[in-house]
Amino acid sequence: MATARTLLLLPLLLASAWAQCPAPADLKNADGSKVCSQLYVDDSPYYAQCCGGDVLQVQPGDDIPYIPLGWNDKISSLVVAPLCELNVWSRRGKEGYTRKFKSGVVYRLREIKKGLFGDWDNSISAYYCKCY
Repeated sequence: MATARTLLLLPLLLASAWAQCPAPADLKNADGSKVCSQLYVDDSPYYAQCCGGDVLQVQPGDDIPYIPLGWNDKISSLVVAPLCELNVWSRRGKEGYTRKFKSGVVYRLREIKKGLFGDWDNSISAYYCKCY
């Protein structure tokens, strides 16, 4: 019975080992200092192929009420470093819906509900990131 459970869980464990998304603890700048979060334009139906495409590094203390136009409403997955918190807004100027993401990986923002009918995929227009 235990062997059968192990065999059922093995593909899930292997899929997470091959994921493109970095581990939250691995978010670092070239000089070794902490990165608060990384935002990605691509996701996928498969966890192993999420966190692809262009990457926007968010530094601790970054307070961006107007995300650059090339990034506005383009973010589909994200990673937040340990002891950090990423606050996002659905409209420029820190307006609209808001959400806090704590340390971890969000492979597909389309799985995170925003309001009654929406989701957070391609919806981030402003952010603030802080680390403790």
